[in-house]
Amino acid sequence: MKIAYQTSFRPALPVVFGAKDYRQFRDTLIEMDRILTDSGIEDRIIRERTSALGCEKLSAKRQQFHWRSTRLALRYSILRALTQEPFRVLSRQVADSQIFQWFTHTSFVDGVRPVSKSSAERFEKYFTPEQIGDLVHALNRVVAGKQQAEALLYTETELRFDHIFADTSCAKADIHFPVDWVLLRDGVRTLIKSIVLIRKQGLRHRIGAPGKLMREVNKLCIEMTHARKKPDSKKVRKAVFRKLKAQARVVERHGRRYLEMLENRWEETDWSELEKNVVTRRMRNVLEQLPQAVHQAHERIVGERRVANKDKILSLYEHDVEVLVRGKAGAEVEFGNALYLAEQDDGLIVDWELMQRKNADAELVKPSVKRINKNYGRIKRYCADRGFDSPGASEALDLENIVNAICPRSVARFNAHLQDPEFRADQQRRGATEARIAIFKNDYLGRPMRSKGFAHRKTHVAWCVLAHNLWKLSCMARVNKELIEAQKAA
Repeated sequence: MKIAYQTSFRPALPVVFGAKDYRQFRDTLIEMDRILTDSGIEDRIIRERTSALGCEKLSAKRQQFHWRSTRLALRYSILRALTQEPFRVLSRQVADSQIFQWFTHTSFVDGVRPVSKSSAERFEKYFTPEQIGDLVHALNRVVAGKQQAEALLYTETELRFDHIFADTSCAKADIHFPVDWVLLRDGVRTLIKSIVLIRKQGLRHRIGAPGKLMREVNKLCIEMTHARKKPDSKKVRKAVFRKLKAQARVVERHGRRYLEMLENRWEETDWSELEKNVVTRRMRNVLEQLPQAVHQAHERIVGERRVANKDKILSLYEHDVEVLVRGKAGAEVEFGNALYLAEQDDGLIVDWELMQRKNADAELVKPSVKRINKNYGRIKRYCADRGFDSPGASEALDLENIVNAICPRSVARFNAHLQDPEFRADQQRRGATEARIAIFKNDYLGRPMRSKGFAHRKTHVAWCVLAHNLWKLSCMARVNKELIEAQKAA
């Protein structure tokens, strides 16, 4: 299906003297815009969404609206991954920055039409992670051929995808350190805020001042914090915790009464059913977990007994967060989701997975190889650290006739493999994969990720992979173009 949408005129970007860093950033964005257009990636995603929505049956004006919304969704999501800004800040920056307006196609001859923070948030959820992943693989395949590389990257050297380097890391969730008694404070705070909202709608039940209840809990939390400094700290902490537990149960009972009252009498309020559902869902989420959070804190503080990681509540609001023991300097334990990344020689990410439940690194080799072979053709070498080494991983690579360049766990095997110069080169190159993961996490994902819920975090990771690869290709194109211009000038 052909796409015939009317593109808008964009005012020319101003000439900027000096400010080398800005000019490089602007030139890279210009290359990103060119690659998105010339590679057909932008047309592809517009075509797919048009087909999914059945826009062929709509009027020409409505078709133009959907086409423009899809392009805005693509470019705003890429820009957010590049800047790591919250939606509200991103909305303000696009309204103020000429280069961002130009890139997002929101600048017109008669003015600027940026979108709101809410629209930017909806844009990021326009597509599923699978759709974004297909777009990433399509972009990578476009630059794999010699002719395409020459047209898009200004180089005759085609990119290869038969040499893979893989590693795992932790994508930190946006939660505070999971202290047991702090979970009680979180639950009490959420319930009291919800009760205040309900009371403002005229639904009231006998209760003390909600603000006073919150102050009492905050006071107990401060006492719990300072109890460690006292000589009999264990005894004091247990006494303070018992008071905190009693206060939490008082607020829990009030919360259940107000929840029942809201569900039975919400027609008397000014809220719509959707607004009512937001508050009830928020309260029910806390009320269902608060007894377990109290029990968990009691076991650890009063009973001084350990609680298994699988039974712990790490956050009342993020349910798919795990304890990841990393054993690294400054990060002995991290809280989030395991992230798997695989890159090719030039640093383009070719495979990734954000895991809802942590798997052993060795278990990731076989499915990753299968996905890479499907998207890029048969690979020749697979390199990773010793965490990926296992008989199952070796067997999976042997079945696919792939050279196993995974660092062995056995010292004897490792010393034997070091006699191979290609293995030594792979292990030396593997250090760059550690840097690639650091770049991806720090410059794209954000530490921590701001997205809430595992599904939204998974979607954000896919957008970040697309933005990373697009930025990487654009930097390569910009550098090659500057070299060509320098050679012509000489």
